[in-house]
Amino acid sequence: MEFRQLLHTLRVWDTDLPHFDPADTPRTPLPLFQEWLTHAAQAGQVEPHTMALATVDPHGDPDIRTLTLHDADDDGWHFGSHSTSAKGQQLAAHPTAALSFYWPVVGRQVRVRGPVTQGSPAAAQADLHARSTGALAAALVGRMSEVLGSRSELEAASAAAWERAEADPALPVPTWTRYVLDPTEVEFFQGDARRRHVRLRYRREGAAWTRELLWP
Repeated sequence: MEFRQLLHTLRVWDTDLPHFDPADTPRTPLPLFQEWLTHAAQAGQVEPHTMALATVDPHGDPDIRTLTLHDADDDGWHFGSHSTSAKGQQLAAHPTAALSFYWPVVGRQVRVRGPVTQGSPAAAQADLHARSTGALAAALVGRMSEVLGSRSELEAASAAAWERAEADPALPVPTWTRYVLDPTEVEFFQGDARRRHVRLRYRREGAAWTRELLWP
């Protein structure tokens, strides 16, 4: 009962929320997404580029995890991982996914759905080496989602990977893959303190986008 009572005391959006007029939006979702993420960052949202990635495993069961967005451009929404990871194997078997961004500071969410393809190996390596030494070291450790025998095993592998990354910042990681989600649906959600939330969905039909409001 104490935990449930705690949940009932928690409040959301206890602040002034931004105005959002869906009539004054671009014809395609990408400029609005870039505007919203930039606005969330400027409003003080911590790590606004983090997102939930949902995939489907070989049994048809959903899977989800949090990772970072590497880019969003005319090609789609970009992120990276090992092709040997759980998400990499799931995307190889079922190359479709959903993304979810949540920025509570401004009461906004964005949901993206669509097929996923792999970028070129050159793009993947360039993306990896443009990041921090720690990111390269983590990629060199690899073995993502495999069962770990002990923390000491991880510490030893990480220390060795850091040495390699610092000695050769351009060291390739063959399994590192750049994934690109090509959106077929993008929904923008603006919270409202009186629960009159604004939901604007972009739905792609061929090369054109349809905009439609959804009931909250």
